[in-house]
Amino acid sequence: MVTSTTSAPVATSTRGAATTAAGLLVLRIVTGIIMIVHGWQKFFVDGIAGVSAFFGSMGIPLAGVSATAVATIELVGGLLLIAGLGTRIVGALFAAAMAGAIVFVHAANGFLATAGGYEFVLLLAAVGVALALTGGGRYAVDALIKR
Repeated sequence: MVTSTTSAPVATSTRGAATTAAGLLVLRIVTGIIMIVHGWQKFFVDGIAGVSAFFGSMGIPLAGVSATAVATIELVGGLLLIAGLGTRIVGALFAAAMAGAIVFVHAANGFLATAGGYEFVLLLAAVGVALALTGGGRYAVDALIKR
């Protein structure tokens, strides 16, 4: 007796695609919220002038331009990430911004975030790289545009 197993892999594949898309949606929403809060803080709590002064004290080149760029990437990029629009580009920008934060701010403090280290920033950089590589998934505006 010969049995066919073609339907099982298809069902598993479909289920895997759905859970991957749901996982990417959760990752985009949570990361987007985190980045929006950080961008909001830079614009409306600390102010760009305050962030620029802090960046300058840390030796970040072109502190005023860098402060505005990072705040914009975080705030606008976070909104775009939640929508899933330009996910690969936003992910790459997040990764670059977090790499700068590691180099200029956190690396000297060691690994643990509790000591001002790069632990959390490294995680955000890795999420940015992952989203740059995978895209936003099925539940992203990018996917609608692609269709």
